Amino acid sequence: MDEELRSLTGRLRREVGAGEAYAYERLVATGDLDELAGVLTAPQQPLWARELAAFRLGVAGDRRAFETLVLLLNHRDPQRCASAAYALARLGDPRTARAAAALATNELRVAYALHPVRLLVELRAPEAVPALITTLARRFRAHDPYRRVALACVEGLG
Repeated sequence: MDEELRSLTGRLRREVGAGEAYAYERLVATGDLDELAGVLTAPQQPLWARELAAFRLGVAGDRRAFETLVLLLNHRDPQRCASAAYALARLGDPRTARAAAALATNELRVAYALHPVRLLVELRAPEAVPALITTLARRFRAHDPYRRVALACVEGLG
């Protein structure tokens, strides 16, 4: 188990309710990608289950996780965003860079743009430079509260 998966499972273990422990352990242990993909499409699945399934599918390179991972990349919880960015970087889906660029340049969601920016930098895709420049240009205002996003853009462009 790699460090990112260990960190994710430790965090999600704290979210799991008492009656969900068996389902959690099953998702952690299974090697069946179809079972993991089933969690993403089944109704009334808890967020922790969808996140765990999408992460494992993404790291395995299974593109069925793409939509869920992009939604998690845009989540308000920074830890969920970081896990989604890690999995998306390993997924190998050509849509990833466009999705990350759209999230990074969405001014209405700039508070959650740090991980999409970092993902763009890691991907080194053609979409990265225009998106990073656009995002950085918008941060050139006095007292802008999103300096970390601007710094990530500068580091990525450097």
